Amino acid sequence: MFSRKHSHAPVTTAGHHRDVPSSRSSQEMPQSPVSIPPTPGNENGFYFSRQDLKAVGSSGTYDRSRALDDLSLTKNLLRTFLGGKMVEAENIMQREDPHFERLYTSAGWAVVQSLKALMSFEEKEISQALVSTKHAALIAGQHRKPASSLAGRLAGLVVGNGSASGVGFIKSMTPVERHAELVYCECLLQKAILGIGDWLTFIREFINIRSATNVYRTLDQFVRQADAEAVARGEGPTDVSIDKDFRSGVSLGNGVNALVLSLLPDSVGSIVALFGFKGDRTDALNVLRSPGGWSSDTSKESEPTIGPDEEGLRRPVADLMLLVFHLYISTITYSGVSVGQARSLLDYNLKLYPGGVFFLFLKGRLFTMESRPALGLELYHKGMDVTEYRSLKNVAQWEIGLGLFMLCDWEKAIPVWREQEADANWSKATYAYALAVAHYETGGEENIKEALRLMAKVPTVTQKIGGKSLPIEKFASRKSRKFEAQGHRLLHPGLEFSYMLSGTPHTSRTTLLSKHIPALKSTLSTLTAAPSTQKGYWDDLALANFLYGTCLRYVAYPDPEAIETEEEILLVDGKEGEGGGLKEAVLGSHLKTSEDIGKEGEKHFMWVINNGPKIELDHQYVYTAHLELGKLYACLGDKVEAKRHLELVVSGKPLEINTASRKGGKYSMQNGIHVKSISALEALDSGRQL
Repeated sequence: MFSRKHSHAPVTTAGHHRDVPSSRSSQEMPQSPVSIPPTPGNENGFYFSRQDLKAVGSSGTYDRSRALDDLSLTKNLLRTFLGGKMVEAENIMQREDPHFERLYTSAGWAVVQSLKALMSFEEKEISQALVSTKHAALIAGQHRKPASSLAGRLAGLVVGNGSASGVGFIKSMTPVERHAELVYCECLLQKAILGIGDWLTFIREFINIRSATNVYRTLDQFVRQADAEAVARGEGPTDVSIDKDFRSGVSLGNGVNALVLSLLPDSVGSIVALFGFKGDRTDALNVLRSPGGWSSDTSKESEPTIGPDEEGLRRPVADLMLLVFHLYISTITYSGVSVGQARSLLDYNLKLYPGGVFFLFLKGRLFTMESRPALGLELYHKGMDVTEYRSLKNVAQWEIGLGLFMLCDWEKAIPVWREQEADANWSKATYAYALAVAHYETGGEENIKEALRLMAKVPTVTQKIGGKSLPIEKFASRKSRKFEAQGHRLLHPGLEFSYMLSGTPHTSRTTLLSKHIPALKSTLSTLTAAPSTQKGYWDDLALANFLYGTCLRYVAYPDPEAIETEEEILLVDGKEGEGGGLKEAVLGSHLKTSEDIGKEGEKHFMWVINNGPKIELDHQYVYTAHLELGKLYACLGDKVEAKRHLELVVSGKPLEINTASRKGGKYSMQNGIHVKSISALEALDSGRQL
């Protein structure tokens, strides 16, 4: 059932997982009879062979009916893990449950292995995570309630509700069986995320996701019905017989599923809707807030109403999902995003987990969103110092490398990207290109020589995920080929790379005025005086005008989340009524107001749009010019023009007119630019500041 060849390896006891010591061989381990409930989810999600069933070891002392006694231990393990002591948490799991026969230790182990695999993206770790997930599903299966009959199972398959008889069947379960149902659903989703490798497996895993989603919905209906009955009995507002740990799991599963569905493009969402799946963004976020008691009013920062002593097991994970949405997914959508709530979430969790790597990294990301990348770098380095996972260090290295590019600190970026290129596996081509750019921008004979070597390497290390090339790798590969074709020359590749990865909008005005804009002004002056017959001339001039216009746009109207100190404001604007700041020194006294600077940026965007037919290769900048011009018009108060330019990008029409040199009408980073344009239109319609 797995999408990778190696994933068919039989599930063994914990002692046969990597880095898990065992004092006995599998032959010596005591075996116990295994009874897997024949529920529809079992057939759809996992195949358990006889060998799998026989390989499950048992201490002979574990009582499945008392599985929930482990919840206290599991909470402590989660807190240890989130507190930064990750290896210690793993060691405790191995020591407390060497056979991994317990419901929550086997599930916890599978989650940790899956997390490590998704961060490293190494085939070996993905394989191990799949095996651990399958094992956890098997253990969950031992704890689940069997379906009542073959007829009930078939009815469940036809109806597709993921259980033999819906809410009634859930109601008939013991608390342990309900928790097992929850864990099994989580295993289904983990397997789907880990196992998708091509379209065939995507379809197969979609069926598993559908099964899990239906079970989550049934569990939610059960909780709502039980609470309503408790209110009717005068015992409300909730049914106290349903524990908070179970509730937090139901909320997490339903919230994440609905959030993912709400992020699908309309074309995909309409197809998924045919299967009865729709995701409401507002509802999804509110469901994820519920385990922590976070307010749905995100206009101001707030404290949660549920503290660590009252929270359910999965509450910290729900908080992490909210943070990922507000701080990372926010690059492709505005709807529902609240950086203010992200601050509240981080303040709360960093008090509980001051050494927590995830929260340190997310705080670093928050600083970047606030246009304070230098502060973010400090937190990434602090997190790297305490984490024991190489893959987590690679995540931090990526963010540090991008932050240094935003700051134009090319030389400091070299060792960062060098380590990433040597050690990380997610995108070797992107790492090689970033390292080449850092060397190239630093300059000097040795650096240029190294840039040549790395640029030649980029096209040879590209890869495909799910049968598709990564857009950023395609961009890097095209740029490396252009570098070779132009006689080992690229124009401002570091600033260009930073924009493509959403760095420019979050670069401070101080850095834009002191580093980005002076370099671009010099380039524009040089290009204007150069003959237009030189190779790549119009592409270079388009890029320079686009980047210059973008920098002016964010000097005039910084990102709404940008934070500046009083000293920075004084440095940029000068004393009120007197001027004399960086803005005047770099841009001139004729560009005094934000509107003046914005109008100047408009001219440069229009230059790119009007000269689109002359561009040979970098057609994407006509589309990004429309995108940024639309956002600029929104800031200037001209919503009609803003909407017109954004809709042009979304329309899919060839905007540069001359498409003869574009194969199949595609341009670099097309999907990302398209999604950002749709997101900007949504923000415009809702009155959100761009």
